[in-house]
Amino acid sequence: MELAVTISGMTCAACAKNIERVVNKLDGVSVGQVNFGTEKLKLKFNDKIVSYDKILAVVQRAGYNLHTLESDNETRKQDEIDQLRNTFKWSLIITVPLFLFSMLPMIFYSLNMPVIPPQWDPMHHPQYNGLIQLILTLPVMWLNRKLFKRGFAAFFTGAANMDSLIAKGTSVAFVFSVYITIENFLLIGTSLYATFEEMVFMGRNQFYFETVAVILTLIVLGKYLEAKTKGGTSAAIKKLMGLAPKSANIERNGIEMEISIEDVAVGDIILVKPGEKMPVDGVVVQGVTSVDESMLTGESMPVGKNIGDNIIGASINKNGSIKYKATKIGKNTVLAQIIKLVEDAQNSKAPIARIADTISGYFAYGVLAIAVLVGVAWFLAGYDFSFVMMIVVSILVIACPCALGLATPTAIMVGTGKGAENGILIKGGDSLETAHKITTVVLDKTGTVTKGKPYVTDIIRKGDFLEDEILLLAASAETKSEHPLGEAIINFGTKKFGTLPEPTSFNSVTGQGIIAKIFYQNAEKNVIIGNSRLMLESQIDMKDYFVDSDRLALDGKTPIYIAINGKPAGIIAVADVIKQESKAAIKRLYDMNIDVVMITGDNKNTAAAVASQAGINKVLAEVLPQDKAANVEKLQKKGDKVAMVGDGINDAPALVRADIGIAIGNGTDVAIESAQIVLMRGDLRGVSQAIYLSKITMRNIKQNLFWAFSYNIAGIPIAAGLLHIFGGPLLNPMIAALAMSFSSVSVLLNVLRIRKLNLGGLENGKV
Repeated sequence: MELAVTISGMTCAACAKNIERVVNKLDGVSVGQVNFGTEKLKLKFNDKIVSYDKILAVVQRAGYNLHTLESDNETRKQDEIDQLRNTFKWSLIITVPLFLFSMLPMIFYSLNMPVIPPQWDPMHHPQYNGLIQLILTLPVMWLNRKLFKRGFAAFFTGAANMDSLIAKGTSVAFVFSVYITIENFLLIGTSLYATFEEMVFMGRNQFYFETVAVILTLIVLGKYLEAKTKGGTSAAIKKLMGLAPKSANIERNGIEMEISIEDVAVGDIILVKPGEKMPVDGVVVQGVTSVDESMLTGESMPVGKNIGDNIIGASINKNGSIKYKATKIGKNTVLAQIIKLVEDAQNSKAPIARIADTISGYFAYGVLAIAVLVGVAWFLAGYDFSFVMMIVVSILVIACPCALGLATPTAIMVGTGKGAENGILIKGGDSLETAHKITTVVLDKTGTVTKGKPYVTDIIRKGDFLEDEILLLAASAETKSEHPLGEAIINFGTKKFGTLPEPTSFNSVTGQGIIAKIFYQNAEKNVIIGNSRLMLESQIDMKDYFVDSDRLALDGKTPIYIAINGKPAGIIAVADVIKQESKAAIKRLYDMNIDVVMITGDNKNTAAAVASQAGINKVLAEVLPQDKAANVEKLQKKGDKVAMVGDGINDAPALVRADIGIAIGNGTDVAIESAQIVLMRGDLRGVSQAIYLSKITMRNIKQNLFWAFSYNIAGIPIAAGLLHIFGGPLLNPMIAALAMSFSSVSVLLNVLRIRKLNLGGLENGKV
């Protein structure tokens, strides 16, 4: 059984590691993968051996909770953010007077300003001062009780985490301060502490209550800021989920009615007026309009829709009323599939994330060991217990690996979300990481570099017939034909002339062309359209056009001869032309020092012509569909990291074989399923944008990891008293807590810079 659930209660990557550990220990669980950034747990388990309730129970014992994805997770997350905000607010309200009460008397005492009543003065009656501080500290600890629960639960289950370090450090400081307070009540004035000066000398007026409260307040502030920032990183999914309309106007049994989008059924006829959103996917059955699909594809220009054209749910109808038949609803719509792809990508782990998780898991225990060893060393060196406690608490607080744990998953979340905003769907963190290593991009020709269907490119005439006359008669004759080349001529003629006259007679000659009669300008015209063989058999001499015909063929175009009333009239050239953006897209790849290879089953002349137009230097022509994957493998064996870009069923094996498969979004479902990255626009510029996004994201991750490691490497020695050895100050635990919180927030702020990238305006992919 496979299941995906959300987790509450995690505070760092070590928490994720702990949940994975306790879940994967259960018999019957084959996969228990946690993503800290998205707070998701992916489960694969045998429900005959272990139940979901048992999995939930072990997670709860570890100090966390699970929630099914069907529950209102957005509300729950907002509740968690609100709870953290309230915890911080009340902790701060209590901590401020506690801090002032503990610090001001010492400041006034040093300035010889005895403004504090003697009974509360820590320099004369520390027992009463300590009692007040204890009373004020207890509410702060109670407000942050979940931290202690999670921290000690993780510690005693063998998976110490950030909360474990904080809970241990503050607990040690608190217990030590309580001990001093009790001792003061019991011993001051006895023979053990005969004088006030002796009591001060022994440090019995030094408490760490305010340190405990300030640390907890700063930690909860950091958690609150982190939760808010992490909430912003899933904005892409929230935005996508908010696109779909809540209702639909449909026509059933001739009656128009408005129903909930959940009640729309496949086959329903949906009515959409200008300005309204398309409720589900479908096919136009009546009307003509243009549709804004930018929210899904990133393409700003509206797309024309006629009868038979596909409609994507959540796109916006711009300027015409249409009716369309619902073909995909619910989880099967393009929008639902996009949301699933983005969620899966954000819930996956890149290889670099697994390394960081492993380090974080061991790091906590390493820090505990360092804190103990350093504390013992200072104690053996002759320093008192109070000094040693300050050192231990500072190390435990400053060395929390939360920044290390945040570095990778948050960057992957933001990177995949940014891609989705630009019509680039990245299916996993591993794909996002691999893309930046690409050295060679292999492009399928038809439908990838080219538009994938024939268009009229040239009309050549040398005789008595005008160009418009040749085009009109040829397009009219082809209206009875079903040949793809004929369709190109019809479309071209329809755009120019509108309605075309129908032929009065029509005859298709298999493999050669057509012969038709058309009534035009008060006379019947005999029209012959086809190849040189049909012209020869019809005794039409086209030798004056042979040079032009050969030139067009070398350019990768198909020349179609036209004869009218038995006389040579001209040539209409048809070709699968390159996409408008292909040349610029390929130049971008070359600018990124990425090699480009075009692969096609077409003949060498056609392939060379298309490659020349697109600016591609390397061509693999006359390649059978089953051999495309083998050619990708040859490049890989040479040491290249290969991305394969295609749109057809025959591209699927090569898409799978490549290091990264990139599917054109308007291609076949098989190609899209086989690829790791999907370009929703069908725009080749998305290839360079995806690679550029990968480079930026990986650079961001490496920056985060570098600073997280550097922070801990530099912070631990300072907290251990290195500066003090050379006459410098000790690191106060409160400053350590502030620095630790800031390190996590700084990582998140660095990650959010990815959201400001302008992929659409990318001039080249240089990073």
